[in-house]
Amino acid sequence: MPAELRFSRSDSRQPAPGPSVAERSHVTARWCARRGWPVHPLAPGRKTPAANCEDCRRPGHTHAHCACLPAGRWCHGFHAATLDQRRIAQWWGAHPQFGVGVACGPAGLVVIDIDAHSAQPPDRARILPGITIGDHVDLTGLASGFHTLAVLAALRGVPSPADDTTTLRVRTPSGGLHVWYRAEDSRRWQCSSGSSHGRALAWQVDVRAHGGYIIAPGTTTSAGTYTPVGDVRQPAVLPAWLAQELERTGHLPAPNIPAPRPVPPRAQQAVRAAGGGRDRIQHSLAAILAPVEACGQVTEGAGFSDALNRAAYTVGGLVAAGRLTQDEAERVLRDTAAAARPGQERRAEQIIQSGLSAGLKRPLSSGSRP
Repeated sequence: MPAELRFSRSDSRQPAPGPSVAERSHVTARWCARRGWPVHPLAPGRKTPAANCEDCRRPGHTHAHCACLPAGRWCHGFHAATLDQRRIAQWWGAHPQFGVGVACGPAGLVVIDIDAHSAQPPDRARILPGITIGDHVDLTGLASGFHTLAVLAALRGVPSPADDTTTLRVRTPSGGLHVWYRAEDSRRWQCSSGSSHGRALAWQVDVRAHGGYIIAPGTTTSAGTYTPVGDVRQPAVLPAWLAQELERTGHLPAPNIPAPRPVPPRAQQAVRAAGGGRDRIQHSLAAILAPVEACGQVTEGAGFSDALNRAAYTVGGLVAAGRLTQDEAERVLRDTAAAARPGQERRAEQIIQSGLSAGLKRPLSSGSRP
């Protein structure tokens, strides 16, 4: 069956039967754009954005100062997403091996990303952030995002989004599920990771919204194809109960705080909590964390591990010098790392602990430059 027909049987324009493998991404990109979902290229066979310029590998380089975007070239992932069919034809026509990413924020999408990685769950307090799960609740067998989302839905007396046949659902190559919804209001729902120390809906349940992207249905990576489930090909409206849960778990920005900020919110709170006269520490933290934050602009090739290790080492020196507590330091580093690399908290935690341990052995004096 032609790829276009798999997405929508109501399209008036249909391609010639049987597009080749090289043509399918182009077809997918055009299909998404006609639905008002801005698209951007993904690296061939991967689920990360395609890189374009060497500057993107340099710390501090952002989409706001990149020459690629004004010139009509893909760069900086979802920041380059477009609805322009001519540009889409140029990009995927010249590089048919590219995959297709959809910029969730401009598309007005909120996608629930359910992971199916069998793993030992965290303690009960982190399974459903903000919700106490009593010891009388038997959690035997709980091992994936499907389970945690089912527990949340059961507590609210509603079906799990994983079983929502009224909206577009896409099976991932790893056995997970993307449940697509559309937001009907102007609220800017934010991304999160289901294992984050910051906002999170549930363990192993990610949220893709403003500030993120989702892989388009029909896209094939080296791991397999993102395959639509059932016949529905349009996102339903975000259910009211789910919107309430997202608001409860911090998926809306504070109305009086502009974004982005030079230092993550909890980092600023940690510095303020340490007492007055800490403006210099706050300035130092901003400089220390800047290379880690810059990695958030590029999903690959930004030297994230090295940047985080250096930051953890330097912050460890501040802790050793008594200029910051270890709890504050860990919280700052975790939040910054989670913002730059959502979904990689376990890896980040190992880097943070290693860097801090080394830095604690070398205190930074008040005259030292971090």
